[in-house]
Amino acid sequence: MQNNLFIYNSLSKKKELFKPLHPPFVGLYVCGPTVYSSAHLGHARGAIIFDLLNRYLLHLGYKVRYVRNITDVGHLEDENAGEGEDRIAKKARQEQLEPMEVVQKYLNTYHKNLEQLNTLPPSIEPRASGHIIEQQELIKEILEKGFAYVVNGSVYFDVLKYNEKYKYGKLSGRILEDLQSSARTLEGQDEKRNSFDFALWKKAAPEHIMKWPSPWSIGFPGWHLECSAMSVKYLGDVFDIHGGGLDLLFPHHECEIAQSTAAHGKESVRYWMHNNMITINDQKMARSLGNFITLDQLFSGDHPALKQAYSPMTIRFFILQAHYRSTLDFSNEALLAAEKGLQKLMKAVETLEKLKSSSDASTFDVANLKKKCYEALDDDLNSPILLSHLFDGVKYINSVFEGIGKIDTSTLDALKELYNTFVFDILGLKDESAGKSDEKLTGELMKIIIELRQNAKNNKDFPTSDKIRNELNLIGITLKDRKDGVDWER
Repeated sequence: MQNNLFIYNSLSKKKELFKPLHPPFVGLYVCGPTVYSSAHLGHARGAIIFDLLNRYLLHLGYKVRYVRNITDVGHLEDENAGEGEDRIAKKARQEQLEPMEVVQKYLNTYHKNLEQLNTLPPSIEPRASGHIIEQQELIKEILEKGFAYVVNGSVYFDVLKYNEKYKYGKLSGRILEDLQSSARTLEGQDEKRNSFDFALWKKAAPEHIMKWPSPWSIGFPGWHLECSAMSVKYLGDVFDIHGGGLDLLFPHHECEIAQSTAAHGKESVRYWMHNNMITINDQKMARSLGNFITLDQLFSGDHPALKQAYSPMTIRFFILQAHYRSTLDFSNEALLAAEKGLQKLMKAVETLEKLKSSSDASTFDVANLKKKCYEALDDDLNSPILLSHLFDGVKYINSVFEGIGKIDTSTLDALKELYNTFVFDILGLKDESAGKSDEKLTGELMKIIIELRQNAKNNKDFPTSDKIRNELNLIGITLKDRKDGVDWER
């Protein structure tokens, strides 16, 4: 299998030719979300970038096992310190729900949003709470090798001891002395030997909801542990690619390397890939900072920072317009430009189907365009360069349509195949025009139904009014009575 794909390896800090361990099989592990809130634009970037990688590997003929985890336990508010309340447990307390009810609620919306963004589902989507035994077994291995210690029912990774044999900080470039000097004095730190040691298992307080029995205490696993345990379970002791957001590089991925190396005597990951952040006003967009815009808000336009609603494919195109390792700044102007660019590209694909070939020789080199498209993707998934090449082709398509350029049958067929392959199969874009007409019709019908219900209420015909609301609920449509009228959602 010929392969010219170069990937920027965050570990070596350089682009490397991708050589899978067991071709044609590729093992890909990507850190998924902690499901305690609605998915936002930052989540969309990672999902779309690794969907692009997955799609391209599949297109090249590889058999990809794509594993994306779901964090549903153990992610503490202050993970650096290993302290604070579990984020899901906290949300459960705030919303007066069971923790797994919170998980399912936001996992459902996450899956819905990713389907709207046209991402392919992973091969396996394991949950941390479903792999407690595997995590405990991994802790036992680390303890047996002498790289962890037990204090008061909690188990901590001994970073200093690990660093004597291996190098801690090789992914992030962090130096232990710097970490030690910058450490803060925090409640609960006194039971750790060093401030930079991290929890493998935490003894649960009596009021803690999510806890399991273990050889050390009734407690819960540390956040970093789940990925080390689940990636190896499904992809083997050594696998090809581990992906995630740049914000996970330290401490999460650094700790993963340490855990896996301590347990197995070797690193598990051959290529580390990190997508950069989406910023808003030059600040990272994140739930913890309170400056995020959910995907549902983007699709509906229901957010004060938005001038209008943006379709899922506009969001996908917006993200693909920037290289995954560069920062991407949110603005309405950028989204509007993406919307126009997407429309222009889709119009050209539509125009291709209308073109008639001529007997004259073509005035365009499709083979060269195809070569450039592959070169762009092979250069560390350079989607913006790929799009620029596709738009070069758009100029030619439009010139033929206007009667200026010439196109023969073989060139026309080759162009159709090229655009179907790169626009739809690899970039994962799709034509939303059919869906928009359906949405418009649905909106018009809902206006009529809401008006009929309002007339029933005005006439004090409350049984009819309630029947309309209840029947809509049965098909997943909720009516919301507001001061300025009635809104609906599904």
